[in-house]
Amino acid sequence: MIVRKFLQWSETAGSRDRARAASALARAFVMSELSIEETRAAEAAMALLLDDPSPKVRQSMAEALASSEKAPRSVICSLARDQIEVAGVVVCCSPVLREQDLVDLAADGRPGIQSAIANRQDLGPAVCAALAEVAGRHPISEMLDNLTARVAKVSLRRITERFGEQAELRARLLERGDLPCDVRHALIMKVGDALAQSNFVAGVIGRNRVERIMDDACQSATLQLAGNITGEEVPALVEHLRIAGRLTPAFLMHTLCIGNIEFFAAAIGCVSGVSDDRVRSILVDGRRNAILALYTSAGLDSTVAGVFVSATLLWRRATRLDTTPSALRITESLVEEYARAGEGGAVAELLSLVERMNLEFRRQAAKDYAVSMTYEAA
Repeated sequence: MIVRKFLQWSETAGSRDRARAASALARAFVMSELSIEETRAAEAAMALLLDDPSPKVRQSMAEALASSEKAPRSVICSLARDQIEVAGVVVCCSPVLREQDLVDLAADGRPGIQSAIANRQDLGPAVCAALAEVAGRHPISEMLDNLTARVAKVSLRRITERFGEQAELRARLLERGDLPCDVRHALIMKVGDALAQSNFVAGVIGRNRVERIMDDACQSATLQLAGNITGEEVPALVEHLRIAGRLTPAFLMHTLCIGNIEFFAAAIGCVSGVSDDRVRSILVDGRRNAILALYTSAGLDSTVAGVFVSATLLWRRATRLDTTPSALRITESLVEEYARAGEGGAVAELLSLVERMNLEFRRQAAKDYAVSMTYEAA
């Protein structure tokens, strides 16, 4: 009877009156204690309102139902697929919508709906993964800004794959403390590529110098990243660098000389196939021949491997004399050891790198000394 009267009334009522009636009906449904019969009748009336030609009527109902756990699921799911003005408020906050509903809505492809999902509180990993896979730049940006969104590492990787060229999203990703180290490195490389292609940067330092400077900067950033990670992130970054072709002899020599043995051992183990425990044992206590065999099994030429053996023994000697071996002293000793050998080819290139490292460490030591003197004077 109630539904029939409501239908008769709605045929002649204006859209504004129908909108008010829809809002009142929805509020009564979620806020009042209705009998079973009244509940059934009200739900039926709301189902009929879903077909109202005026979006204002459906929007009024959506606003009244959006935040209630008592809202009829059938009505909420229908409203969630309405036009954005109606669906947005429901998708953004309705507790009735389930995780699978949100995943399906994300696949709907409408940016407004995806933005509404991205702004939901306590967004779960599965929904974040769906957005990471299909959403556009703006919804992804909103999801990254949503402090309650539980974005899994695999989703952060996918976002980097899809939007790593976007400076705005790169910045948001790099600000995250939960960003996997391999993803952080990939973004650092993208920043370097973007700067290398910048006409402004080329105009300031010259096009011919850009590539080398950016490569040096990216390597420095990678070394710093490798030095700041521990535990399970080390193998992940090693594998990422191996796939990217960045576990070069130059990079490995740098990590060895600065004393990042945890990362260096993991890298050598990765490319040689020797277990990490065995690699560490050889580095700490192995004889020269065992160290040489380890490095050649990692693919290093025997002459280049000899330089690594010398650097390893210098590091080992330093650790036994000093708990914090000096990269400056290690590189200096290495340069002196090979200064009279007249080596050529790959060994000469590696020693040239070691000498440049030594000069950089010397400059940094001089700066640190100057700063300390300044503080003492003050």
